[in-house]
Amino acid sequence: MITSLNPIDRPLALGDQVYRALRAHLRNGKIVPGYPLQEVQLAARLGVSRTPVREALTRLASEGLVSSDGRSFSVPALTLQNVDDIYEVRFLVEPEAVRHVAEQANDPATLAPVIQALEASVAAHKAGDNEAFIDANARFRSAWLALVPNRRLAHAVELYADHVQHLRALTLGNAKVRNVVLRGLKRIAAALSARVVREAPVDPAGAARARDLVADLTASEVRASEIDAVQKYVAATCRSDAA
Repeated sequence: MITSLNPIDRPLALGDQVYRALRAHLRNGKIVPGYPLQEVQLAARLGVSRTPVREALTRLASEGLVSSDGRSFSVPALTLQNVDDIYEVRFLVEPEAVRHVAEQANDPATLAPVIQALEASVAAHKAGDNEAFIDANARFRSAWLALVPNRRLAHAVELYADHVQHLRALTLGNAKVRNVVLRGLKRIAAALSARVVREAPVDPAGAARARDLVADLTASEVRASEIDAVQKYVAATCRSDAA
């Protein structure tokens, strides 16, 4: 036995790489609802065979991010009821996830990636850079999700947020919507950074108040910053399709 040998780092499987690439494009709105996802074209574009593309599309379909009729795949067009259902789930899981972060965030250094993403969001909004704002907003969510100790809970938050992320990529082009979103990010970051949150483990009653504060902020800001704009966009799309 040669004990000095260590496992060799291997790159992600092609199917995982294709999955990540397609999911990123779905998230930023570069693949629009109704767009057909054809294996042959995607494989040629990505420089891979059809097998990893099929694996990635099947995985995305199992998560509800694309739809399949058994023969082909496409991006589903969300209805108002779909949006309501997704946000109902998000309101159940996201406050609990943030509570977990509040309980763990005893060191300001832990929140550094969250604050950095917030600062990038502020800079992008001031510059009127929509693409940079969308990227910074996604990094903000990824930063606090990385601090959630329950990884299954974090995955659930990420999955259901991605269900409407491509719509947000479209609505965030509106400066007023970006301003509301930014206000929400600031309040959440402030709540996570507040002394009452950092000292919560010392005082059980304070811990409960801190967790409730963060949960209330999260739910209210998510509702204010996202659902109204997304619903208006979906409603307008439905009227356009009907015409």
